[in-house]
Amino acid sequence: MRNAPDLIVVGAGVVGASCAYYAARAGLTVTVIDRGSVAGGTTGAGEGNLLVSDKEPGPELELALYSTRLWRELAEALPARIEYEAKGGLVVASDGPAMTALGDFAARQARHGVSTETVPGERLREREPHLAPDLAGGVHYPQDAQVQPALAAAHLLRAAGDRLRLRLGEEVTEVLTGPSGEVRGVRTSAGELHAPYVVNAAGSWGGELARLAGVELPVRPRRGFVLVTEPLPRVVRRKVYAADYVADVASDSAALQTSAVVEGTPAGPVLIGASRERVGFDRSLSVTALRRLAGQAVRLFPVLATVRALRTYAGFRPYLPDHLPAIGPDPRRPGLLHACGHEGAGIGLAPATGRIIAEGLTGSLTGGQLPLDITPFRPDRFDRGDDL
Repeated sequence: MRNAPDLIVVGAGVVGASCAYYAARAGLTVTVIDRGSVAGGTTGAGEGNLLVSDKEPGPELELALYSTRLWRELAEALPARIEYEAKGGLVVASDGPAMTALGDFAARQARHGVSTETVPGERLREREPHLAPDLAGGVHYPQDAQVQPALAAAHLLRAAGDRLRLRLGEEVTEVLTGPSGEVRGVRTSAGELHAPYVVNAAGSWGGELARLAGVELPVRPRRGFVLVTEPLPRVVRRKVYAADYVADVASDSAALQTSAVVEGTPAGPVLIGASRERVGFDRSLSVTALRRLAGQAVRLFPVLATVRALRTYAGFRPYLPDHLPAIGPDPRRPGLLHACGHEGAGIGLAPATGRIIAEGLTGSLTGGQLPLDITPFRPDRFDRGDDL
């Protein structure tokens, strides 16, 4: 491998790993730089959700459907240790009006390629035997899946082979530019590295990296907590959440929001998320958030009332004002590409993001024909006053 790579990816989470994987597959040499470890940021604090069920019809849903297909391909190409499970999701409604709203939402999704199946309240426990008995009904989403995100990131990097060099524990302190403002590489705590392209896959810190390159990208962190229970038999078969989770995902509120997402894992523990609040990079434990999540999870699955929570962890979701990620080249800084701002959907959207980045550089993976319009993800859209 040459000393100077074709491409530098800043960020060794699952999005950065996907960019590196697809770029290497397209024939590029790649160096991935991270100030921490592989999956040491948002990826390592994620549940591994690969969801279409929570997406309104529009650009993000199209991106999620594309990524769903790519995750299936990756599940065949990568080791089983990534714990990919195409187990489906179940969204439930507590009463009649909530079920009507959920049914309308699912019908709109179905017109845009999402597979949905309405489940009457009396049949919910056929799908999830331990669900609360008084729910009005739900919608089953067979395309929802799950992966172990840290393992997925690690194996994507490994699968890139000898075209990839990994440099951990190095913080990028400057994006190097040439006389015409074009990207020339980066300076890190270990020195300079030159390349004609730099990918910003820095997650919640993507706004900081953009500023090092002299451009503005309004990425902000949203803190979230996940509860992890003691190992259990498979009491939760799918990913299950209440319908109000969809509204929380789309909300612009800075206040604490909680809506339990409950799922079993192959290793036995049950994972309980998700909370959202904008508190900067404050990692302080929020007992209020954890109590709400635990209470909501028990209302969905009363069997969890006597189960011990062994630990909790916090992470930051990279939030952009219009709830869409920034993907692709930045026209304000030639040679700079962005792959960040996915909020809580980064793990699910990672393969599509990585493939779009590689396609933009080489055009060799899909013959130059992507299955969706990436204009809504333009990194400079906020400069033009869109969705502020």
